[in-house]
Amino acid sequence: MTAEGYFSTDELTAGLPQVLESPANDGTVALIVARPEKELRELREHSQVNPEAGLPGDRWARYCSRKLPDGSLNPDTQITLMNSRCVALVAGSQDRWALAGDNLFVDLDLSEANLPAGQRLKIGSAVLEITAHPHTGCSKFQRRFGPEALKFINAPERGSLRLRGIHAQVVQPGTISVGDRIEKI
Repeated sequence: MTAEGYFSTDELTAGLPQVLESPANDGTVALIVARPEKELRELREHSQVNPEAGLPGDRWARYCSRKLPDGSLNPDTQITLMNSRCVALVAGSQDRWALAGDNLFVDLDLSEANLPAGQRLKIGSAVLEITAHPHTGCSKFQRRFGPEALKFINAPERGSLRLRGIHAQVVQPGTISVGDRIEKI
């Protein structure tokens, strides 16, 4: 760990094999997070999801920065998922995971090869569809987890692994709970 409390590139690289051992199917939900306002996080054991609001109470429905030409919310960025092993690698303890700003932290291989755009996931009673919209680290991610973590997850040679996570849209409303099984359909 660096003097600033961030993990070094060597530590991140050493932890990558564990991330790559994530299941390709039959993963699980490890954490659900709503972002009611900027910089606020609400941990949930269960949450409804729907096509209109994404994860109700999350700021996406009110502050989506990616709108369609007609001004409506872009469903391609409704829900964000990040691999729980990867967030553990960059953030450390689970009490810091929510800082990443994603909605669902999952033990599942999020790579392009495993979850191409259009792939559907049944989680709880909901169905999500993976979108093509890229999800990359930003200055907030760097501030929270360090410059080496940002470089590590955004490195071109690891781009297809989608270490920063993925976007999905809700195609069937339902309830998602921590511990729910994730099934590719």
